[in-house]
Amino acid sequence: MDIPRLIQQQIEAQIGKQKVVLLYGTRRTGKSTIVENIVGKYPSLLLLQGEDLQVASLLQDRTLSNYVRLIAGKKLIIIDEAQAVPNIGMILKFIIDNIKGITIIATGSSSFDLQSFSGEPLVGRSVVFTLYPIAQIELSQIEDYLTTTRNLEQRLIYGSYPELWHLNDDNEKEIYLKHLVNSYLLKDVLSYEKIKGADILYRLLQMLAWQVGSEVNTVELGNSLQISRATVDRYLDLLSKVFIIFPLSGYSNNLRKEISKRKKWFFYDNGIRNAIISNFNPLAARNDVGQLWEQYILSERIKVNTYHQYFPQYFFWRTYDNQEIDFLELDNKQHLKAMECKWGNAKIKKPTAFLSAYPNAVYDIIHQQNYLDWVAYKPK
Repeated sequence: MDIPRLIQQQIEAQIGKQKVVLLYGTRRTGKSTIVENIVGKYPSLLLLQGEDLQVASLLQDRTLSNYVRLIAGKKLIIIDEAQAVPNIGMILKFIIDNIKGITIIATGSSSFDLQSFSGEPLVGRSVVFTLYPIAQIELSQIEDYLTTTRNLEQRLIYGSYPELWHLNDDNEKEIYLKHLVNSYLLKDVLSYEKIKGADILYRLLQMLAWQVGSEVNTVELGNSLQISRATVDRYLDLLSKVFIIFPLSGYSNNLRKEISKRKKWFFYDNGIRNAIISNFNPLAARNDVGQLWEQYILSERIKVNTYHQYFPQYFFWRTYDNQEIDFLELDNKQHLKAMECKWGNAKIKKPTAFLSAYPNAVYDIIHQQNYLDWVAYKPK
């Protein structure tokens, strides 16, 4: 199935500008497919593979004559998996500053060696995009409401990595997701210095997977893994930089009884989470449907907002007397949206403390009948 990626059109709109276009995203989300599509449309370009040792070596000679000879008059350069090239940020800065009339597209599955992308070396010279597993807003371009409804359970269980649409049965999907976790997603983390081993990272991910939607105590994680709290925090940061997990902090502004110090950790994809705990049971046989639903809504909301170039801050909200809201969005004008995720028929009691403290906030309950308004919306 050919699923159009919204981000491709945005990337192509940058071609012809004197910019470095940075495309982030975890492995196997479709970055290479986007690159292939662009190559098909713009045949007169230079395509470099960052993981090719010869390419990486050639790029290390940071002289104008070397880059002019390498680029050979091309106006579009693509460097796939650019994070594999040492000092890539400074290399891109040198090229974009000294060779006029070009656009560079650099893709990366992690931001370890790409930290300079968002910092001083490329400030004002780059445009950043993030590619996630297939978003519902992308699927809504090719499927009707009935198809979406029928496929919702599959997406809660197996997630949305592109390759899943080419697999014939659930067993193949399970094998693919477990292989993806073990062979690809942890690759960048394990290549980073001073990592103790895949077993600790995997156990950490398992503990987070069981605690989706709950506040995480990093001291307890460290004790269980027999590593320090500082090491836990470092591993969490690394796992977020390869786009496997992301945090929500507690929101606090008005009330002394609001909890704000701990974080909740979520997976960008339900299939990855379920592969880590080896649970692909149907929803009727699970006791974590509420967690799957909350994580799905939150990750899909982040996808659609990002693809619409809308970047609010995300939080959860809870008080010490256990009034809580699943997640909040706070935009740069301090407008607050509160969203509660509801899968079943149980009634949700509105948190009076929140409504009293934030009377101007929008409050909505997201359920199976209205969720597309939140995860597949189009800007007005």
